[in-house]
Amino acid sequence: MNGLRLRRAGLVLLSALLVLLAAGAANVIGIQLAGGIDAWQAWLVAHSTHFLAWRLLLYAGTAWGWVWMRRRVLAREPDAGTRRRLLRAELAAVVAVAALELSSYLQAG
Repeated sequence: MNGLRLRRAGLVLLSALLVLLAAGAANVIGIQLAGGIDAWQAWLVAHSTHFLAWRLLLYAGTAWGWVWMRRRVLAREPDAGTRRRLLRAELAAVVAVAALELSSYLQAG
């Protein structure tokens, strides 16, 4: 059982590393295609509405997955402690997303 957890943790870390590498590669390629950092930043600003729509779709998909998972967990463990843990996780996720979006909005001016 412990080996399975280690393998899963390794896969999660590998996945996170691959996502970070893909994001870095996308930025490097974008800078090259745009002709420089200033042009790349201008392109990002010009398309910020598209990125907002993309993030909202990701949030909606994540929320749908959470609701699906929540129903399964509560069916398996219907006690009050499980409900409290899920509620804390939900509140933490909403606060984190709101903080990220608000900080992005405030930086843009």
